Amino acid sequence: MNTRFFFLLSLIALLTFSASTLHANDTVRLPHLGSTSATVISPAEAQAYGASMLRKMRALSLVLNDPLADEYINDLGYRLVAASPEPTQHFTFFIARENVINAFAAPGGYVGINAGLITATRNQDELAAVMAHEISHITQHHLERAFEDAKKTAPLIALAMLGAIALGAGGAGGNAAVAAMAMGQGLAMQRQINFTRKDEAEADRVGMQTLARAGFSPDGMADFFSRMETLLRADSGGYQVPAMLQNHPVTALRIAQARARAHTIDARIRAHPATSIPDYVGWQDATLPLPFVKHSRNQLSTLTRIDRPGSPRAEQYYLLMRERIRVLSSQDINGLIRYYAGNLANNPGFRIPSNRYGYALALIRSGKGSKAMHELAPLLHDQPNNLPIRLAWAHAELAAGQRKAALAHYGNLIRDWPRQPAVALGAAQALISSNQKNDGARAEALLRPLLEDSNEPDIYRTYARAAELAGLKVRAAEAYADATFISGHPIDALDQLHRLIKRPDLDYYQRARIDARIAYLTPIALELQKRDRNKRKEARKLLQ
Repeated sequence: MNTRFFFLLSLIALLTFSASTLHANDTVRLPHLGSTSATVISPAEAQAYGASMLRKMRALSLVLNDPLADEYINDLGYRLVAASPEPTQHFTFFIARENVINAFAAPGGYVGINAGLITATRNQDELAAVMAHEISHITQHHLERAFEDAKKTAPLIALAMLGAIALGAGGAGGNAAVAAMAMGQGLAMQRQINFTRKDEAEADRVGMQTLARAGFSPDGMADFFSRMETLLRADSGGYQVPAMLQNHPVTALRIAQARARAHTIDARIRAHPATSIPDYVGWQDATLPLPFVKHSRNQLSTLTRIDRPGSPRAEQYYLLMRERIRVLSSQDINGLIRYYAGNLANNPGFRIPSNRYGYALALIRSGKGSKAMHELAPLLHDQPNNLPIRLAWAHAELAAGQRKAALAHYGNLIRDWPRQPAVALGAAQALISSNQKNDGARAEALLRPLLEDSNEPDIYRTYARAAELAGLKVRAAEAYADATFISGHPIDALDQLHRLIKRPDLDYYQRARIDARIAYLTPIALELQKRDRNKRKEARKLLQ
């Protein structure tokens, strides 16, 4: 487990999908009565805080950057948001590259789902249940209350955690950093458990209602609680389980409460199918937040948004994405290949399309394109319009050295899914592999329309290389700076832009774009420098 990741989230997320013992009545929804927490952090500050957290995680290589998986988790998340008490709230969902079974909510509507949690779920209802729980932490304003409480009663905890992070990020070694981390962890975890128990109960209740309104089975939450309990009893099933969950395991009471609530919701829906769901905005509504609207306006893929939750196509797509995330987040690709190959050979029940797809992806990652094509061929025959399988086939052709065939396949994908980020990125990467100017120009034209809305560093990096090949040196430098910023290095990005603005050959429009980016990045970089100085000062004080 990455210790810096765990301690960073302990401080800035404050609320995780914890397994606290629950003692609360079964009130359907508790209103937010207001408190001084509203003045602790403004919406703009919360958004900036969450964005900064995500960049920091990217800087530590703790985010899974994959357009297809990212699109899936955001589509699933926004289906739930649309059925939540605050359907117009801004959210950003992302996948953390960690095998720990965990998820967390952060300021500004940022929700992180660990890869280990996704691969531990058995169906889409379970995954949606976890996400609905985290969404409820935000819609019920638990984070504001947590910040208010921490600000009033636990300043030393924050200082201890900041000191630990500063030492870790700065490469300090030895017992001093370990001691600071242990101190921060102990204090912060105990405080978090005491403070969030009632919030966890409310998030369970509101989350389950959101789950049902979005069309998922409300049993998904209880099923996942049971799943966690089983994993913990079975020595975590090979997953890394946070110490917090081990100290406060899922209880029979929490599972029973979830089962009872699910039974009540199901009974209401059966008795009053037309009136049992409150009049929150439906997920098809055009007034949804922009990220969802943009996705829903185009035929991007066979994602769950076009299928009813629980339908065979929705479950099949979930299974494909689960295995994709398993492969792309793995740090032992050879071990994963053995896992797939052994089970496919010896376990008949394992021989399902999603596991064959996962095996093919693992083979592609290890450079065995021809063998991957052998695994994908029957899948492609049975599902010729399945985007993940078609995309994997094109990747396999490229890995097998069949570049011409791969480019033809990418061309067909672009025709069928125009402006789909994963398709455009794959095609552009295949094009620029030739290092030819014409191919660079084609890749640049393919990716440029995606830059305005994308937050994927790989798209900016690939565009930068494409623009470079095409002879668009200024565009390339701008894109490299943007990729550096999104990847969590705003100070380095600002330095790149300052060097770029000194070029004497810039025209008016180029200079205006670069000046605008400098103006945007300067306060972010200054604030980061200030925080780094303060962290190191406090760390030195703690260790004296």
